Amino acid sequence: MQNLHLIKTENEPLVSVIVTTKNEEKNIENCILSIKNQTYPNIELIIVDNFSTDRTVEIAKKYTENIFSKGNERSVQRNHGAKVARGKYLIYLDADMILSPNVIQQCVTKSEFGLIDAIYIPERIIGQGLWIKIRDFERSFYTGTVVDAVRFVRKELFFQVGGFDENLVGPEDWDFDRKVRSISRPAVIVAPIYHNEGRFNLTRYLKKKVYYADGIRKYAQKWGDADLEIAKQIGFGYRFFGIFIENGKWKRLLRYPLFTFGLYFLRLGVAIAYLLNR
Repeated sequence: MQNLHLIKTENEPLVSVIVTTKNEEKNIENCILSIKNQTYPNIELIIVDNFSTDRTVEIAKKYTENIFSKGNERSVQRNHGAKVARGKYLIYLDADMILSPNVIQQCVTKSEFGLIDAIYIPERIIGQGLWIKIRDFERSFYTGTVVDAVRFVRKELFFQVGGFDENLVGPEDWDFDRKVRSISRPAVIVAPIYHNEGRFNLTRYLKKKVYYADGIRKYAQKWGDADLEIAKQIGFGYRFFGIFIENGKWKRLLRYPLFTFGLYFLRLGVAIAYLLNR
């Protein structure tokens, strides 16, 4: 087993990286290598696997002994990872994500010197084909908004807000994020996470959105249908217009008309899929 940790120094707090997996043999090694190659030296890797039937666990064992089996959804996995973590800070990833080299260093620096408890990390979508570029364009509008969610958090704060709601599937990130924001003010770093979506498939993309529809309904019931933040997160006005034009972002829509057309095609497809499955 390779040693994931670099040389620890006295003033560098431990960061626990929690990776949730399920049948991710194609992605897990790239994810782990991106953690291993961080410029920040004091990292603990924790894999929480949802009973994979492929080589995911076998591959992960080359890099860490901190492998746990837990399910049946990501919230349960993430909460378990936090319970066994030894770090001062937590960062949670999906197995198809790749960290750029400076992500954890920037998060720790901003947290330690800026007295920040939680951080948004910009997400870039990678893969093959034009639609992946359109997905990346769309995702670039979301960083730090109410449809984004913090990924790096002080462990003490994680438990203070109760971690992830294990009754939610899909919008558990939004739920966790708003609980964090209720008692803390998150910051944003520059270094991105790359989310590998492979080759885009519209049918699979829409099915995934529909799968989360029930969770979104439960989330709306939890906070109240009249909640202003929920109105933004799932309402037509903000998700189709507000989020893309606020703070001068509308200029990018004009600069990239092909991507803008594709973005609205996808948003409309998601809206129709939701309506047909209500």
